[in-house]
Amino acid sequence: MNARASEQTAAGEGAHLLIVDDDSRIRALLARYLTIQGYRVTTAANSADAKNRMQSLAFDLLVLDVMMPGGSGISLARDVRRQAERGPGVPILFLTARGEVEDRIEGLEAGGDDYLAKPFDPRELTLRIASLLRRTKDREITLPQEPIVRFGEFRFDVAHGDLRRGDKRVALAEREREMLRLLAAARGEVVSRNALATCGTPCHERSVDVQINRLRRKLEGDPADPAYLITARGTGYRLALDG
Repeated sequence: MNARASEQTAAGEGAHLLIVDDDSRIRALLARYLTIQGYRVTTAANSADAKNRMQSLAFDLLVLDVMMPGGSGISLARDVRRQAERGPGVPILFLTARGEVEDRIEGLEAGGDDYLAKPFDPRELTLRIASLLRRTKDREITLPQEPIVRFGEFRFDVAHGDLRRGDKRVALAEREREMLRLLAAARGEVVSRNALATCGTPCHERSVDVQINRLRRKLEGDPADPAYLITARGTGYRLALDG
C-alpha cells in the first residue's frame, strides 16, 4: 500500500458511513471501494430506508444521492438537520448528476457540507470524505473567554455550536456553524474572507459570500440591511455582539 493509500485508510479507521443511492450498482461499488479504504459502510436505497438505518445506527458521515424516488437527498438532508440536537451534526456529502451552480447552492442551503457531481473519480470522493471527517474531528478554534456569546435575540454556545433564538434552536449547516464560531471568537473584529473560506471544510473564497448570505437569512430581520453579520468591504465580515 502506498503512502497516500495508507493515509486515507488511517483517516477512515472507525468512521461509519451511510451511502444513500437508488442505483444498486453505485451502492455496491462505493461500499466495496470505501471498505477497502478502511471505512465501515452501510447502504440505503432511498430516504425511507436511510431514516430506518439512522434510527438504530450512528453514522460519522452521510453520502446522499440527490435524485431518488420517494424523497430527494436534499429533503433528507433538511430532515436530518431539523432533527439534529446539540452539537455540530453529521457531515453530509451530496453525490449527484446535477452539477449546476444552482443545484450546488440548493444542496448547501439544505445543510450539505460538500457536493460532488457524477461522474466522479472514486479517489476524489475518498479525499473529500477524509477531509470532512478530519475537519470534524480535528477542528481547532480559540474560544472566547465567555463560551456563550449574545447578539440581539440570539445566543450562541461556541463550544457546542448551538444557536438559539430565545428558546428555539436555529438549525445550522456544518460550514455555517464553523464560520459563526470563527466570527464569535473574533469578538467583533473583522474576519477575512480567506479565514472564513479555510475554517471547517475549506471552500473557494467566492463561496463565502453565498454562505454568509445563507446565514444572514437565518439571523437577520432584513438580510439586505444586516444588523449582526456586518460586511467589511474588501476585507471580510464581523459579528456585532452585544456589549
